Amino acid sequence: MTDNVRTVVETTEKEPADKDVPRSLFSDAWRELKHRPMFWISLGMILFFVVMAAVPSLFTRGDPTEAILKLGSTPPSSSQWFGRDLQGYDIYTRTIYGARASILVGVFATLLTSAIGVVIGVIAAFYGGILDTIMMRITDIFFAIPFLLGGILFMSSFPNTKDSTYFAVVGKVVLVLSILGWPSIARLMRGSVLQVKPNDYVQAARALGASPWRVIRSHILPNAWAPVIVVSMINLGAFISAEASLSFLGIGLTYPAISWGVAISDALTYIRTAPWMLLFPSLFLSLAVLAFIMLGDVIRDAFDPKTR
Repeated sequence: MTDNVRTVVETTEKEPADKDVPRSLFSDAWRELKHRPMFWISLGMILFFVVMAAVPSLFTRGDPTEAILKLGSTPPSSSQWFGRDLQGYDIYTRTIYGARASILVGVFATLLTSAIGVVIGVIAAFYGGILDTIMMRITDIFFAIPFLLGGILFMSSFPNTKDSTYFAVVGKVVLVLSILGWPSIARLMRGSVLQVKPNDYVQAARALGASPWRVIRSHILPNAWAPVIVVSMINLGAFISAEASLSFLGIGLTYPAISWGVAISDALTYIRTAPWMLLFPSLFLSLAVLAFIMLGDVIRDAFDPKTR
């Protein structure tokens, strides 16, 4: 009986100490995320595609530019898992190497879009007034441009040439996606900063003479960028899909870049005679987009206090 009473007393003494430990929004989100199987599944899929893009030689020793015409349109077999296309390219090797361009476009477009949107949103909300009005009207102009239609118009006006390098081809697609994708991030960041700005700790920092940059860096950004992180993860999958759409139309990534969108575009003509040419690049593209959207969905639920 005495041992039971002692255990109860020790437990009640430890509980307040655990509850008094301060926790941030990110620590609460992590406590929620690590218990969700969907988070680990999507994260594992993303790591798989990232490793595939970074070190494709781990998955294949073939040359994606080697064409064997006599083996053209060969169906999948034990020696060539995904078969070969009409020109004799190994579809498995090109699918593995195609991850690099698609992932690069998605990652860099997301980073550039987030950087532009965060800067414009923070400046507009923090300073307000006429500056806020001008920046939001500019944002509305870009926001009114249809995303895919604007990308088609831009890429058609500035097509790639035969002398274009790999990074020039990839960079052009990243640039057009960033130009058209930042307005949603800017509006989201502006609304988040407007919610944080009236808080007491922000007003206290300003009253103590902290510079605007210090207030933004130390007090506003850490408490306002959680929604941007969530939306950016979802946008990353959308950017990969947009790149595939532009490449499918023949105005996105072109030679020397190899991507899933280019492979899908090349396979469309031969879908009846060689369906495996379309199946495997489409499958990898769908899984990659699904992984990023699933991760963004799980992170959104973890950061939303209404779901906890």
